[in-house]
Amino acid sequence: MDKSITGLAPTADDIEAIARRALAALPEAFRAHLGDIALRVEEFADEEVLDALEIEDPFDLTGLYTGRPVGEKSVTDTAALPDMIHLFRRPLLDEWCETGVTLEALVTHVLVHEVGHHFGLSDADMHALEAAAG
Repeated sequence: MDKSITGLAPTADDIEAIARRALAALPEAFRAHLGDIALRVEEFADEEVLDALEIEDPFDLTGLYTGRPVGEKSVTDTAALPDMIHLFRRPLLDEWCETGVTLEALVTHVLVHEVGHHFGLSDADMHALEAAAG
């Protein structure tokens, strides 16, 4: 059913499908290092995460990478939690409505940003790359 006709907001499954398409569209050189990364869509980040990041408004966090960047991994790592990209549905939907950017473009942007963290890039590194590309 077409959600634009029914007026229903995109679900977590809808956002996950967009994110999986975005992952599949990444160049093979990147995808080769993303095989074990988990993707999770949640309504909001939990209070513990928000507190750790010193974020007061849960709508201010659209995505998060948790894990160790590729360059910091070691064969001696044991019992580590899986690397994970979290996408937060409600903040994504709010930003989508506020900016007028397509949901696909927004989810892809956030996902690529979190993939950048998986490869060890800082927010400053990614902003510099975006500025150079734009």
